[in-house]
Amino acid sequence: MKTISLGRLSVSKIHETQADMPMLMALPELDRSDLAGLRRWWRSEELTEEPQTSMIRLSVQSYVLRSGGLNILVDSCNGNDKARSVPFAHMLQTPYLALLAAEGLRPEDISVVLCTHLHVDHVGWNTRLENGRWIPTFPNARYVFTRRDYEFFSTQTTEALHREAYEDSILPIVEAGLADLVEPDHIVQREIVDGVWLEDAHGHSPGCVTVHARSGGDRAIFSGDVFHHPVQLVRPSMPFFADEDRAAATAARLKLLQAHADTDSVFFPAHFPGRSAGRVLRDREGYRYTFLDEA
Repeated sequence: MKTISLGRLSVSKIHETQADMPMLMALPELDRSDLAGLRRWWRSEELTEEPQTSMIRLSVQSYVLRSGGLNILVDSCNGNDKARSVPFAHMLQTPYLALLAAEGLRPEDISVVLCTHLHVDHVGWNTRLENGRWIPTFPNARYVFTRRDYEFFSTQTTEALHREAYEDSILPIVEAGLADLVEPDHIVQREIVDGVWLEDAHGHSPGCVTVHARSGGDRAIFSGDVFHHPVQLVRPSMPFFADEDRAAATAARLKLLQAHADTDSVFFPAHFPGRSAGRVLRDREGYRYTFLDEA
């Protein structure tokens, strides 16, 4: 995705990695009609006509939002050198910081790190390994975590993946004094009606949020894991396997789509591969997605 300008906002994507998994594992309620509805406006090589043979491709990426003199990193992917219980994130070696540098940014240039939630693939580059210690990757940034998510993930001692991410990517930030534990309506930056703020979207995790940025009439929405794949726009009631509270996650997805469908709001989804950025349109009983360069 090329850098996108929306008024005085600009957004760049830092792609870390991607992984495929069986679609029915990720979306157990998926059926043939969902795939047929999706194929009317979106096709990809990993999809077939049958749920049993289709794969879901999830991209893992950060977005850099430049707004009002701040360089804001939205979500921080998996990270390098992290021991993980799942192969897709275990001991990665990716050129993430080089890709950040290609956007003209050093780690020291990041002002704020906004984690939409504290799952493993959204917090990894919070820290990096130096001389056997996990240190903050972005030493001049404030790291914004919702209090609800922090309190939940700090007590997850039985789920290995949650514990691993907390110990090497969250706790070191808190111990370094760089963490801001906030409520889900936290305002990051405000200039009359413009600014950057969080909105509650709990369900996928207890403190999951979306990030909103506005400049004049232009609005960017970083939707985090409110939806993972375009097929969830075809049937928004379809839960994702990793949702902590499926009913709440569905309600959050419907609320977000209903509020911003058929508007000029530009979405930047956490896991859509390829172009990613786009707008949501109402489509029959559900929704569809128009990528920005198709608008």
